[in-house]
Amino acid sequence: MAMSPGPRYSGVVFDFFGVLTWNMVEVISAFEDREKVARGTFLRGWADPRGQELFRRLELGLITQTEWNEGYGALIGVVPHDLMARYLHDAFPAHEVLKVARQARSAGIRTAVLSNSLGREPYDPYAGFDLRGTFDEVVLSAEHGIRKPDPAAFRLVLDKLGVSAEGCVFVDDGEDNLAAAHRLGMKPLLALDERVAARRLREMLGLPDL
Repeated sequence: MAMSPGPRYSGVVFDFFGVLTWNMVEVISAFEDREKVARGTFLRGWADPRGQELFRRLELGLITQTEWNEGYGALIGVVPHDLMARYLHDAFPAHEVLKVARQARSAGIRTAVLSNSLGREPYDPYAGFDLRGTFDEVVLSAEHGIRKPDPAAFRLVLDKLGVSAEGCVFVDDGEDNLAAAHRLGMKPLLALDERVAARRLREMLGLPDL
């Protein structure tokens, strides 16, 4: 009698912001409304080369979160004090996706978080998520001096998980990151809606509905 094939994927890697949290477009819109600035203000700053450089340097651990607060606050015209905390106020957990992550790990699938980190003080956006208790590996860009979409970031997390690129799903809300992972052989999954992403991931991993 022929044996049934094993699971197609032995690992899954999750982005943090916008995948394990609420959609970042909604988070940003709520921030702008609270700050009483025009919609689009934050993303215009993000698209500005100065804003891009501030994020890049923060994600690589080259500047502190406080320095980012000062620079980005000046760029978009808001008070810099505790800006990161105000910006991420509504980055609540995406419980449906987190549920699938726990389910996958329980099924023997290796799981990891790969995050372009935004600093951990004075505001820690990862607090309350128990990432190290939920996932097999947690790779934060500033701790390693590499960030997505650098291929080295993906290779690092694959090495830590001990899985091949072809045997791993990568879940992100950014097309550049997904394209970079795909070029290495990982299976990309765009996550913009947590319920849709959770359903599609269960299908890809062969996990039952809960």
